Amino acid sequence: MNLQRFLSILSARNKEFLRDYSAMGWNFAFPVLVVLGFSFAFSGKGQDLFKVAVVGEPTQEIAAQFLQLNYVQRVAKPAAELEDTLLKLKRHQVDFVIAAGQTPEKVSYWLNESSPKGYLLEKLLLGSVAESSRTQVAKGTVQGKEIRYVDWLISGLLAMNMMFSALFGVGYTIVRYRKTGFLKRLKATPLTPFEFLMAQIFSRLWLLVGSTVIIYVGCHWLVNFTMLGSYLDLFVVLVAGALCLISVGLVVAAAIRSEEFAGGVLNLLTWPMMFLSGVWFSLEGSPDWVLKTAQLFPLTHVIDAARSIMTEGATLAQVLPHVGALAAMTVVCLSIGAAVFRWE
Repeated sequence: MNLQRFLSILSARNKEFLRDYSAMGWNFAFPVLVVLGFSFAFSGKGQDLFKVAVVGEPTQEIAAQFLQLNYVQRVAKPAAELEDTLLKLKRHQVDFVIAAGQTPEKVSYWLNESSPKGYLLEKLLLGSVAESSRTQVAKGTVQGKEIRYVDWLISGLLAMNMMFSALFGVGYTIVRYRKTGFLKRLKATPLTPFEFLMAQIFSRLWLLVGSTVIIYVGCHWLVNFTMLGSYLDLFVVLVAGALCLISVGLVVAAAIRSEEFAGGVLNLLTWPMMFLSGVWFSLEGSPDWVLKTAQLFPLTHVIDAARSIMTEGATLAQVLPHVGALAAMTVVCLSIGAAVFRWE
C-alpha cells in the first residue's frame, strides 16, 4: 500500500465527482424534494388501510364482525408479544390492538390517543360489540409523541439515496473506466488493484456520508424530524451501511465490461431492495417469506437500525445485530470483489 499513489487516485476521483455539477446537484436535490413532498402530502393523515394487531384469539363475534370490515388489515401476534405490540401502537406502526381476555366473552383493546385512526376503530369496534350482548370489552390507552409519516419515511429515504449513490457511483463508474480503456492504462502504472479499489471505496464513502449528513440536517431544519436516539449511534449505522452498499457495487464492477449490462444488474439489485426493505411502507404483517427475503438485503438492516434509533430511541447495542449483518456482508462482498477484479 503506497500512500502517495492511493491519495492521487482518491483526489482524482473526488475531483471527477465534484466537477459533475448535474450529478452532484441531483444527489442533494432528490431526497430533499421527496421529503418536502411527503411532509405536505401526508401531514395530518395516514394511509388508507387500518392496521389492527390481534394478540391471541379474540371472540368469534369480534372476528366475524369487526375484523371482517373492509379496509381493516389483521396482523396476528402471539400473546407473549403484547408489550412489544403496544410499543408499535405507541409509535403508530399499528393503529389498534385487540387482545383476548381471560374468558371467551371478554376482550381488551388499546388505542393511541393521538391517533385519529384509533378513534375511528374504537367506534367501529364498539358498534360491532353492540350487536352481540355476550362480548365484554375493556379499554386501554397508550400515549407518546406522534410519529408522522415523514418522520418514519426519512430513514428509508436517506438509505435509498445512499443505495443508488453507492451502487451506481462505484459500480457504474468502474465499468465505464474499463470500457473506455482507463483501467488498462492504469495497469501499466505501479498502481496496484488494492490501492485503486481502496481509493474508490474511500472516495465514495466520504461523499456518501457527507452528503447524507448535509441532507439530513437541511431536511431536519425544514421539517423538524423526530429524533429519540443518539446521533452518534445513527452516524455509526450510516457509515456501516455506506460501506456495505459500496462493497455490493464493487462486486458488480469487478469484472463487467458493458455499461448496459452493468446498468441492468444494478437495477436488478436496487428495485427489489427498494420495495422489500421497508422504504415506503411497513412490512409489519407481511408473509414470512417476504420478511425472510428482506433480511438478505443490506438496505433492510440500514433502514431498520436507523428507524429504531430515530423513532424508538434504540441504542447501538440494541441495533447491533443489524450492524453485525452489515459488517459481515461488507467483508464477503469486498473479498469477492477483490478476488474477481480485472483491469481489462
